[in-house]
Amino acid sequence: MPLKCGIIGLAGSGKTTLFNSISSHRAETGSAMKANMGTMVVPDPRLPEIDKFYHAEKVTPTTVEMVDIPGLAKGGTGMGSQFLTDIRNVDALIHVVRCFDDPLNPHVEGSVNPVRDRETVDLELQIRDIESVEKKIIRLEKIAKSGDKDAKHGIDVLHVVKDHLESFQSARTAPIAPEERRFLYDIFLLSDKPVMYVCNVDDASAVTENAYTSMFRDSLKTEQAEILTLAARLESEISELDEEADRLEFLADAGLQEPGINRLVRMAYHLLDLQTFFTAGPKEVRAWTITRGMTAPQAAGVIHSDLERGFIRSEVIKYEDFIRLQSEHACREAGKLMVEGKNYIVQDGDMLHIRFNV
Repeated sequence: MPLKCGIIGLAGSGKTTLFNSISSHRAETGSAMKANMGTMVVPDPRLPEIDKFYHAEKVTPTTVEMVDIPGLAKGGTGMGSQFLTDIRNVDALIHVVRCFDDPLNPHVEGSVNPVRDRETVDLELQIRDIESVEKKIIRLEKIAKSGDKDAKHGIDVLHVVKDHLESFQSARTAPIAPEERRFLYDIFLLSDKPVMYVCNVDDASAVTENAYTSMFRDSLKTEQAEILTLAARLESEISELDEEADRLEFLADAGLQEPGINRLVRMAYHLLDLQTFFTAGPKEVRAWTITRGMTAPQAAGVIHSDLERGFIRSEVIKYEDFIRLQSEHACREAGKLMVEGKNYIVQDGDMLHIRFNV
């Protein structure tokens, strides 16, 4: 169940530079007319710690699929059907806003203003969403003529969402009850996607931030938005270094403790309520991504559908117990290997061994 994130922003915001710093695929900046696709390895220091006791033939981290969506321009440039498909197919949006000055790379609007840039992109998404909501209202009105009360309720909900969108607000903040959001599921509203914001700054502001980031944070202080500040160009340069020692030295020189992309992944996991579990053996030590609250059979299904279908039980060891006791056998002897059934809720860091029969 790989997480899929779409990177959006105005042309010149630095989103493709960010994409290059976090993805296995390198894309040309400044001229993208179609989406760039890539995969990012999710850094997890627990994985190599587990492998110290297995020395497996293969160590496989979990990954995030990244989609660098062509830069928008005011008035909907770039808002073709493929653009809409690219956004509808992602789980979350990483909205990059420009927070740096560069006379060699002038802003498309003539000045740097991250608040205005966010509103420009949001408006384009909201306009498209209004069209989708209006079409759904027409469909439900036809059903409601037969006396369908649920359809009538859906129309009322959709009118609330439409009014919210027409007030230049995104669908994700529409004042409707959680159970009423079911009326939106089949129209895949663009502004209903979970979103995190990346303030792309100059190298000197990677640690201290700047006036642009302060302005942007102030504009969103009532929305409890996820906001990350990083220098995409600096991150891209770090990602090009092959040796870990060189990367650490580069980070230290920049005053950073870790790459910004590590913080970005953690933020994405928090935004989508995701967590990681592990499977381990001599052939492979592997990390898997699941949604928080999944049961053991559902987690088994992430590995393979047969494991969920034929699930019998799962043997569970907590990561901390395994590292402390240093083997499965020691965990079993100490009563730290638990046998769990179909109702067990998998926790972050669980090491699972699935028993099944198909």
